[in-house]
Amino acid sequence: MISRFKTMSAAVAATASAALLLSGCATTDASASAKSETRTVTSEVKEVSIPVEPKKALGMYTTDLDMLITLGIPLASQQPIRDSGYTGFPSFFDQEALKGITPFTNYPEFNFEAILKAQPDVILSGLGYDKELDGKLSDIAPTYTFNGFDGSDWRTKFKTVAEAFDKTEQYQAWMDKYQSKVEDIKTRLAAAGKSDLVIGPVDYYEDQVSVSCYGTPCLVIKDLGLKVSPLADGEGSKLSAEQLEKLNGIDAIITTEVPEKDGANPDAFAPLANNKLWTSLPFVANKQIHTYDLEMIYGSPSGQYALLEKFEKALLS
Repeated sequence: MISRFKTMSAAVAATASAALLLSGCATTDASASAKSETRTVTSEVKEVSIPVEPKKALGMYTTDLDMLITLGIPLASQQPIRDSGYTGFPSFFDQEALKGITPFTNYPEFNFEAILKAQPDVILSGLGYDKELDGKLSDIAPTYTFNGFDGSDWRTKFKTVAEAFDKTEQYQAWMDKYQSKVEDIKTRLAAAGKSDLVIGPVDYYEDQVSVSCYGTPCLVIKDLGLKVSPLADGEGSKLSAEQLEKLNGIDAIITTEVPEKDGANPDAFAPLANNKLWTSLPFVANKQIHTYDLEMIYGSPSGQYALLEKFEKALLS
């Protein structure tokens, strides 16, 4: 879902690297000794020696940053965010862990200069679909790479990352917390007679309504024992304004929103306000259209837990 990012020029890389080499002359013997304490692990790309106790870890994408935070790994002083309306870290991240951390935009283009400036001692990159990126990042710091966007359940990758960094206890603590919340919501849905609700992950883009199961939404729907609209099967469905009656049978929809820089979140479905096929749909008439932050769609611990809470509020309030 994330497009291939542009790489920095060789000139920029050389300039930034030279600057770091100069600053590196001040490295103390103590810090050099700390860097020598490593363990060798195998990522999806290669064997890599990572610090036994990282002091300045950097997440290449916000999902990677969230994994580092959840595993309790100390962070470098600068960390990435995406552009597209975002000016800071996602609001559902652990804000206490982010105190004093400066964000830099690392999407839609990689910001190698900012990564160099952060001087990480290890990098976690879930962008393994980019075959050249691991080598570039490894020139900056030891890099553990995996593909967090291959369509599989991101939690499997999270477990592997936790094992690599010797943080399985922290991983399990999150899993236990999440599953406990799931069971609580399932019990309350059953008591409210809502266990058979049909949910549609729906978005409106370029004059089409799309229904698909990309990312965390369908994981949460299935975890709760709810039904996913069959329109989301396989590659999903794209419907024109004349085909909206196919959405009948959906009890509630969830849809992404991207914060605008001025804080406004326009109604994505506003162009359909005068479409009778749309306004006659039960979930529209019953006001069962629920939004969630686009960043929650990409698998990460805080994102999935926050989306679970969105379902709780939407269906049980």
